[in-house]
Amino acid sequence: MSELSLSTALPTTLADWLAYCERLHPSTIELGLERVRTVAQRMKLVFTCPVITVAGTNGKGSTCAMLESILGQAGYRTGVFTSPHLVHFEERLRLLGNDVDASLLIASFSSVERARGETPLTYFEFTTLAILHVMVESNLDVAILEVGLGGRLDATNIIDADCAVITSIDIDHAEFLGDTREAIGFEKAGIMRTGRPVIVSDPMPPQSIIDHAREIGADLWRVGHTGRDFSVSGDPQQWNWQGRGRRYASLAYPALRGANQLVNAAGVLAALTALRERLPLSAQAIRNGFAMVQLPGRFQILPGQPVQVFDVAHNPHSVAALAVNLDAMGFYPCTHAVFGAMADKDLSSMFTRLNPLIDRWYFADLPTARAAKAVDLQTQWQIQNQSQNTRADVTTECFENPQEALQAARQNANPTDRIVVFGSFYTVGGVLSP
Repeated sequence: MSELSLSTALPTTLADWLAYCERLHPSTIELGLERVRTVAQRMKLVFTCPVITVAGTNGKGSTCAMLESILGQAGYRTGVFTSPHLVHFEERLRLLGNDVDASLLIASFSSVERARGETPLTYFEFTTLAILHVMVESNLDVAILEVGLGGRLDATNIIDADCAVITSIDIDHAEFLGDTREAIGFEKAGIMRTGRPVIVSDPMPPQSIIDHAREIGADLWRVGHTGRDFSVSGDPQQWNWQGRGRRYASLAYPALRGANQLVNAAGVLAALTALRERLPLSAQAIRNGFAMVQLPGRFQILPGQPVQVFDVAHNPHSVAALAVNLDAMGFYPCTHAVFGAMADKDLSSMFTRLNPLIDRWYFADLPTARAAKAVDLQTQWQIQNQSQNTRADVTTECFENPQEALQAARQNANPTDRIVVFGSFYTVGGVLSP
């Protein structure tokens, strides 16, 4: 029997609905489409506009933001579903560039509850259905869906994408997706559809992605393969894109900082080129979209002194990109790091990559059971640092939350220093919370 069937009163606030969703299912994550598809069919969730689905290990959020910005500049009514959020749940759905109003979510949560009957749903499945319901009801011109975990069995995959984008692939969530790039690539490849374009922006994708595209007859676009697919070139001031009957020259680099964003931008242009008959665009809309794109927490540099960098890098691949971007910033006398992370991450590789750049570590507890305790992060860092005998001059401290850690870093930092906050969405969200 449904928990709410014992009472006629449904939750009336978004916070109450989210708390209810957390209690519905014994597992936080249970991959599979049968339950969520059953409820979606009852709700008649069908998109009449083009749908772009974006999967990958890193770069999904940036890719979605660039697609949204360009399409918005062209005058299209956009809807973007991303996860997780940084501060407020409403960030998970942007309609026409703005966070969704909570009242729309509340109404859709009620619709999901009425439709699910006795079907158990995880927090992510329930909230995904509610968000998709809002999008279907919003008269959109284009829907952009970021895959939450994997692809093949992720709740977003109940929607057939008109175009799929697969960003960089690396090992993350190994307990669910496998511990090799080939296994993870196969899961990401599940968002492809027969006869429809799939954009692979990873320059060296797992063979499993290529094989699956060929097996099901998807229209595969690969970066770096000139002529049939797409490629990029450029210099420090501008870049060029070409592929499949289109060429864009002398483009300014995207407003999102970091060398890794060019790979994401190349995939974005491929996706928009693949959909050009349904979503025609002017070159000016593309230039304006790249110039005006914003996404908090992706190598976000705050003005002022000391310089502050916020980045949700939370696995070895994204931390390696963060290290490259930090290196490119130039010299700072001292770099302070506020760090909190999930216990299941490859912390050793993350420490190895960032340790040469960090002079003071501020480890923080995070408000989730999955997170490593600050003291455990400190202990692992100390053991690893001692065994590698790399930095004898580095200091470390522990804090109860990221805000306290950042406050301490600000107090200790000189105006010419640099502070970097990274390790998890919870870490960056924790310092952005009011």
